[in-house]
Amino acid sequence: MLKILIAVDGSDLSLDAVHHTLALLRQGLQAQVVLAHAGAGHAVRDGGLARSRAHRRRQPEAGQHLMASARALIEAAGVPYATEVAVGDVAHTLVDIAERHGVGMVVIGARGQGAIASALLGSVSQELVQASPVPVTIVKHADAETCRRRRWPEDDDELV
Repeated sequence: MLKILIAVDGSDLSLDAVHHTLALLRQGLQAQVVLAHAGAGHAVRDGGLARSRAHRRRQPEAGQHLMASARALIEAAGVPYATEVAVGDVAHTLVDIAERHGVGMVVIGARGQGAIASALLGSVSQELVQASPVPVTIVKHADAETCRRRRWPEDDDELV
């Protein structure tokens, strides 16, 4: 069965990725889900090495907390899922998680900010597209509203 990794960071943008995936499942796609949070682990700059180690120890707990809304949506839909939290460069850490879980697809939310802003600010979703060995779906925030408004097939798939 297909496994889909959904990148989750607690933001509305990452919930867009969850809603998009649920819309695919409502349309008949058979898949399991892996909710993944990758923390950047930048704590060294202010507090030195000791603070960085403390940050790394707290990262799994914080990552699980940031996944709470996504887990609630997935559980309400009755979709089988796993979770994983890791620390490291976000895009490459997500690729590592995807490889460990044998996923066939990655879904990530994005601001949809255009090429120039992405180039200047950097973009995890763009970096993930470049690094991932499997297809990556980038869900723009504006496109996700349609997914959120759709019901399950037993509700005749009408708009709410």
